Amino acid sequence: MRKLGICLMIALLGTANLVLGQNQPDNDDFSKWQFRLRGIVVTPDESADIEVIGGDASISTAFVPEFDISYFFDENWSVELILATAKHDVEATGTSVGDLDLGSVWLLPPTLTGQYHFTGGDLVPYLGAGVNFTIFYGVDEGPVADDIDYDATLGFALQGGIDYMLNDKWFLNIDVKRLFLSTDATVDATTALGATVGADVDINPWIIGFGVGIKL
Repeated sequence: MRKLGICLMIALLGTANLVLGQNQPDNDDFSKWQFRLRGIVVTPDESADIEVIGGDASISTAFVPEFDISYFFDENWSVELILATAKHDVEATGTSVGDLDLGSVWLLPPTLTGQYHFTGGDLVPYLGAGVNFTIFYGVDEGPVADDIDYDATLGFALQGGIDYMLNDKWFLNIDVKRLFLSTDATVDATTALGATVGADVDINPWIIGFGVGIKL
């Protein structure tokens, strides 16, 4: 999935560069609001620095819906609010006491990006960058830990995508995002290990989505 995300990003950048080289007509008549519904694959590119017992982290891939709202200042520039939530299974791997099942956790990472859209035809590539604030909730500690706490975190986002216009309102969409986010996790494993273990976890997911949108 990591290689697929990188390949899609390269393809999107190439398409954007091609469209940018075309002549773009001036047009003050544009849709200010745009809405998309996507199905997304969330694949963490995870790593961890675990205190006391060492090891690394393994975080599962999730398949969930995503909804986003865009506001256009003109034909090219917009801001987009991206809304989705995903549940991931978590495991500490290769520790001094073996692999540990740490249950699951829900991530809510609302993300706001600024975007530039390369207009000029039915194929509309775009590039974006912004910030996300990730909240962790619905923690299931699993069979080892008595309690697990994940700190909310502020991260950054890069984005690339293509809209294919079916008519003046409806379009298809492919979108690739890379979120750069980390969290400090505290695992209370007093019962099982006689210790509380801290970990600095990098999640850094690739998010690849396919969907449909409408301009209003």
